[in-house]
Amino acid sequence: MIQSIDTKKEARQPDIGGQAVLDGVMMKAPDAIAVAVRRENGDIVIKRDSYVSPFQKNSIWAKPFIRGSVNMFMMMKLGMKVLTDAADMTGALQNEKPSRFETWLSEKLGKGADKLMMGFAVVFALVLSTLLFVLLPNLPAKALRSAGWSLFSVNLVSGFIRILILMSYLYLVGLMPDMRRTFQYHGAEHKAVYNHESGQPLEPKTAQAFTTLHPRCGTSFLLLTFILSILFYSVVDQLIFSLTGFDMGSNYLARVLSRLLLLPIVAGLGYEALKGLAHANNPLTRALRWPGMQLQRLTTKPPTEEMLEVAIAALKAAMHGLPEGEVTEEGYVILPRAPKAVQSA
Repeated sequence: MIQSIDTKKEARQPDIGGQAVLDGVMMKAPDAIAVAVRRENGDIVIKRDSYVSPFQKNSIWAKPFIRGSVNMFMMMKLGMKVLTDAADMTGALQNEKPSRFETWLSEKLGKGADKLMMGFAVVFALVLSTLLFVLLPNLPAKALRSAGWSLFSVNLVSGFIRILILMSYLYLVGLMPDMRRTFQYHGAEHKAVYNHESGQPLEPKTAQAFTTLHPRCGTSFLLLTFILSILFYSVVDQLIFSLTGFDMGSNYLARVLSRLLLLPIVAGLGYEALKGLAHANNPLTRALRWPGMQLQRLTTKPPTEEMLEVAIAALKAAMHGLPEGEVTEEGYVILPRAPKAVQSA
């Protein structure tokens, strides 16, 4: 996912954000969000919705460090919605036979069943994230403190475990055929954005020449946040120990709660770091963003030109509106697969 940065200072040339979805791509312009997917018959289906940034609704959300946590929540909420939209657009939800539980839930709640299932998915994702990136990495803390390790050393080990879990998770997920295809669309998203930023005509062959690694990617944001959390939590833990004598390394529950409560601040630090590194190009910033760019090799794969067609269709729709074409009852526009050229003998 490429994060979109909406600030008044950069309003003249706004960043385009995006996300890979099921068999397609979501693109976010300053005032609209578009999703384009490829159906099994080869048609591209496009949906476009207007969008108002929370930074425009209330200027306080655009303040440095605050905007990072706001953006994280916004992208999580938006990400879940567009994943559902994409599944509906491809027809995957209609073709999938509902389970007994889903059937029972639909009978009891009607249209509200989909929202409830989405809520379950969000809660499950949050619980899994908390388990993998908060509970597990902090398990060795008490033993290490008892062995005489410093708070910084304990946090360094905890951060290393967190990064190792992240890399292992991304690698294993990438082995799944469906996720590898999604990672290809992630690469298509990056290439299309690079194509747009270059000022060259938006075409699959042009976009194909660009790299799949982009400095504003959410993968880089995660790694930056994890690295900065080591320094931030070390300072906080040492400050608390100096002022109160309370050892955050020896109390597992207090340590976990502090990590959860301070997460918005850490996200804000990560967002500001990502923003600063993405919009500066010198030896220092290139070196600092290099680790995050390399981690993207796990979450992006080289796309086909057909995938780039989908990403470009989403980008154009987000920026300029829906194209002409057949419109479905849901308001989607269908772009039929272009006929292949017949080669002469």
